[in-house]
Amino acid sequence: MSKILITNDDGINSEGVIILKESLISLGETIIIAPDRERSCISHAVTIHRPLRIEKVKEGIYSVDGTPVDCINLGLSGFIKGEVDLVIAGINKGPNLGEDTEYSGTVSAAKEATLLGVKSFAISLTARNTFFFSTASFVAKEIAKIILEKGLPENTFLNINVPNIPLDEVKSYQITSLGKRDYKSQLVQKRDPRGKLYYWLGGDGDRFQLINGTDFFAIKNGHISITPLIIDRTNYNVMEKLKILIPEKVKVSF
Repeated sequence: MSKILITNDDGINSEGVIILKESLISLGETIIIAPDRERSCISHAVTIHRPLRIEKVKEGIYSVDGTPVDCINLGLSGFIKGEVDLVIAGINKGPNLGEDTEYSGTVSAAKEATLLGVKSFAISLTARNTFFFSTASFVAKEIAKIILEKGLPENTFLNINVPNIPLDEVKSYQITSLGKRDYKSQLVQKRDPRGKLYYWLGGDGDRFQLINGTDFFAIKNGHISITPLIIDRTNYNVMEKLKILIPEKVKVSF
């Protein structure tokens, strides 16, 4: 039987992570190691300046006072006995489309698993409320079965986004590229009751470019988006141009 590690960035109390675990029981042993609170938008942060504490919630479910990437490191570095066959991050409450993948703790957890040599994928529901977890959990199980049987290309993990609709309304799946949001950063300045300034960082991320073949386009049209992501972020297309722009021997004056 397979052994599957599950985490998220919404925290141990999110319905998505529990429903995901329940949907995968027939595939083997499932273990949840998730943050003890919401850690959304924390990206690939790792805790190195203090010890981590892990608490058993119930059999096969553990919470950690750290980040999603911490949870993967703990699970794959010895806390879980024996080999883990697959890591699934999710079910995320909200989309992870386009540039979201740079900020998402859920996507970063899947990336960390791949860095550590374990097949992985992240799965998200593209909504902010009234979640159709049953749709996403069905998709997660089907993708998990395929990966456990056939594997994934080396250094590749999947970022899956599921439209927040009933399963019988989903059209199909599409293999997509990352799309492009039209971000508008926002800085809100206010004063607390003692007169001191404080700030909220945020942005209007609801606008995006509707380009055929991207994750945004797939979701907008009722399809499941499956985007293959790779560990190597080198832009090979500009390497030769940079060799021309930056001489091999640069004279440095002090």
